[in-house]
Amino acid sequence: MASQVTFKSIKALVPLLDRVLVHRLKRDTKTASGIFLPTSATEAPLPEATVIAVGPGALNKEGSLIPCQVKAGDRVLLPGWGGNSIKVGDDEYHLFKDSEILAKIQE
Repeated sequence: MASQVTFKSIKALVPLLDRVLVHRLKRDTKTASGIFLPTSATEAPLPEATVIAVGPGALNKEGSLIPCQVKAGDRVLLPGWGGNSIKVGDDEYHLFKDSEILAKIQE
């Protein structure tokens, strides 16, 4: 369940520590030939997302900062489920820890 927030823009949200704010890509509801897919085929989230904002990083045992592996604008591969959902208007965003992100997609 996504938590509803009161601010108007997602840009007002700044992740803390090693948190990464992402926006999952939406699954197509229509095939290339024009056939509409049923809801059951499109309800599972895609594992791909775009990074919106990144926290400064986490501290290690010595107290030095370990920066996040991704930056805003990167495309990433996410686990199938997890993260904290945040809903702003009609859009849904997710907060993941940097270590939960599976890979960065480079094209």
